[in-house]
Amino acid sequence: MHEFPITQQIIKIAETHAREAGAVRVIKVKLVVGDYSGFIGDSIQMYFDVISEGTLCEKATIEIQRVKPKLKCESCGELFERVIFSFACPKCGGEGLPTEIGKEFYVDTIEIEQ
Repeated sequence: MHEFPITQQIIKIAETHAREAGAVRVIKVKLVVGDYSGFIGDSIQMYFDVISEGTLCEKATIEIQRVKPKLKCESCGELFERVIFSFACPKCGGEGLPTEIGKEFYVDTIEIEQ
């Protein structure tokens, strides 16, 4: 349910950008969404389709680039995706520690029609 207010903000950001650029409509909004961001891309898409009606974003598409979480090996510094039930580095066997990779959530690009 927390995707509703964030989707409202995405539309607000896209509309502001479009107006400032003198656009007649928004064609596409590209988001970067980490798997650990707490946001579900499908829910954002669903809300976007409903909330954007009557705005410059109506009929715009949302493209979501997912970012998989990565651990960082405390021994060799390797960044790697965690294997289920293991924190071991595939390069050296050291222990992987959490990073911020996979927690991203931001508007990457907004495509508009002039």
